Amino acid sequence: MHINQFDSAAEARPLSRRLFVAAGAVALGGVFAAAGCVGSPAEAPETALSASDDAAGAEASPALTADTLPKPDPDPESPFGVDKNINMETIDEYLNIPGVAYRDARMLRDPAQYEEIGGHANLEMALEGFRIVPFPLVGTLQELPVSGAYTGERLFDVTWGADGTVAQAVPRFEESRQILEDLFPSDRPVMIMCGAGGYAGMTRQLLIALGWDPDLLYNVGGQWDYTGYHPVQFISYDADGTPHFMFWRADYADIDFDALTPIE
Repeated sequence: MHINQFDSAAEARPLSRRLFVAAGAVALGGVFAAAGCVGSPAEAPETALSASDDAAGAEASPALTADTLPKPDPDPESPFGVDKNINMETIDEYLNIPGVAYRDARMLRDPAQYEEIGGHANLEMALEGFRIVPFPLVGTLQELPVSGAYTGERLFDVTWGADGTVAQAVPRFEESRQILEDLFPSDRPVMIMCGAGGYAGMTRQLLIALGWDPDLLYNVGGQWDYTGYHPVQFISYDADGTPHFMFWRADYADIDFDALTPIE
């Protein structure tokens, strides 16, 4: 049995980044908060997602390689620890770099009621080359500023510290560690995005706690800040607001928990 990701079809509404950040800061005391999904940039081209594990469809600067990236530099003013250099304002410059893994930490359909803060539960769009690896299926969520947060199966039970770092991470399955190693390579840079940076920040903190090199992990922020040229649209809407889901476009890492071996 696969995890039910809550078949929601809420009408799209503009998402206020300031509103979400304010709500997250109040609920979490300034540490990471998870983010919902929003619509694509105006007039952004509708493209299909590349199945490539390591490269986006955009042309990257020939001067950039996995070895010449700036080191991760989380912004202390960001409640989610979004990187100062590689973020939604600059990400188009860092796509299609050989040896870099690109990951999106959102669910296709999230039970968290992001509509309460002007957001979306469904994954509206991603960026080319980003593989979908939902953090709620990886580890226990931090407290969210919305109701309905996912509480189903996950690979790790995570206890969060007051500062937003991981105090403890206990695997629930014998395969939990191997899955993370396969999906988040530890020997090369990994760029992680989500809706506003929250799920991405949680993913980064968990990987660091499990031994990944923080100098290889980038929280590149949230899709709702993206105004570039390489989106992948997953949902379109009729004039009356009826959604049409196109999740077959997603490069999605399906975790079948029934196929795993529970740790007693």
